[in-house]
Amino acid sequence: MSSILVVDDEAGIRELLSEILQDEGYRVHLAENAAEARESRHSLRPDLVLLDIWMPDTDGVTLLKEWKSHGLLTMPVVMMSGHGTIDTAVEATKIGALDFLEKPITLQKLLSTVERALKRSEIQFVPGIDLARLGRSPQIAELKQRLTQVAHFKTPLLLLEEKGAGAELCARFLHQPDTPWLQLDDPGRLAEDTQRLTEELRDGLLFIPAVDTLKRLEQKGLLLLLNKCDRYNLRVVCAAHRPLLPLVESGVFDADLLNQLSGIALTVPPLRDHREDIPELAKAVLEQLVENRLVPPRRFAMAALNQLRNADWPGNLPQLENAVKTLAATCLGEEITVEDVDRLLAQEMPSVAAAEAPALPLDVPLREAREAFEKVYFEHHIALAGGNMSRVAERVGLERTHLYRKLKQLGIKFSRRGEE
Repeated sequence: MSSILVVDDEAGIRELLSEILQDEGYRVHLAENAAEARESRHSLRPDLVLLDIWMPDTDGVTLLKEWKSHGLLTMPVVMMSGHGTIDTAVEATKIGALDFLEKPITLQKLLSTVERALKRSEIQFVPGIDLARLGRSPQIAELKQRLTQVAHFKTPLLLLEEKGAGAELCARFLHQPDTPWLQLDDPGRLAEDTQRLTEELRDGLLFIPAVDTLKRLEQKGLLLLLNKCDRYNLRVVCAAHRPLLPLVESGVFDADLLNQLSGIALTVPPLRDHREDIPELAKAVLEQLVENRLVPPRRFAMAALNQLRNADWPGNLPQLENAVKTLAATCLGEEITVEDVDRLLAQEMPSVAAAEAPALPLDVPLREAREAFEKVYFEHHIALAGGNMSRVAERVGLERTHLYRKLKQLGIKFSRRGEE
């Protein structure tokens, strides 16, 4: 039996909707303001929320944005609005609301909207980082602005990224609700039957996660598909993890296909280029894990978040998400500490300096051998601590001023960003 939370400050509307929905076999919970809605959403985890726009404490759109930004929009929300707030309700659907109901609400419209929302809830509201929560840094703000500018074009879009940087989030941002979506994880379909693909995805969006790895026949199939996009109102978004022009020059990639894809191209920044977003991303992932009861209640210590921020994350978002899952599952208390993060980073990202350092010289005077060892030793600890010099000083047992002097003597470059 599905549960529905009805949020409206008018008692008469709450009771009427409750009676109708209970008669249809739904479990119904009522809230008269945003404060009660927050509590009910946390304690009951409803399958659907009917949310009024105008409420005395916090309006419905603000509450919707709050749930969205905190990763709590894991259920469909249908806005309820009077005649004067239809434009606002429509705007709410762009934020994340599934639909809206205009007051006075007719019985048939209510039941059909509820039924449709509940049917879509399992596939539409899957927790995870979306573009709205990717960050607030200037790099991400610019990316969102550029995506918004090209959102209404049907021209193919090429997204250049390191693997896992967020190209899929960009493609989902461009996908219009209630239209077909396909992430093409089996590129062989391009070589087999492009006609069937275009018919399945009419009016929708096709996302190809690694266009630079397509084989020749698959490239030819994609080229045929692109020529049919206008007729089928289909948008194609491709991610590439390598520059395509060198692949064309080496004969690996089709030049005509590159010309088709290069009409609009954007770069998705890797996580290390907007590291100021990492703490909020990590907290968002943790909140969702706790929200979906995949881990016990957990929280990050501030020092732990700073340590995550200072790491480079070569695997980008998937690596960060997996790291947070590991931390949440293996920490011994409710708080994830900096020691927990240090232990994980030592496993996830062992020192590049230690891994790639040449063998230490032995046929040299003792002083030169000692300096060579110290250089490798300090580079190892700097990499292990993600550049956090306070942690390096603590690890090696030196005062920071003494540490800085030693690093300068050895010619090791370092940053003081991790002192806070």
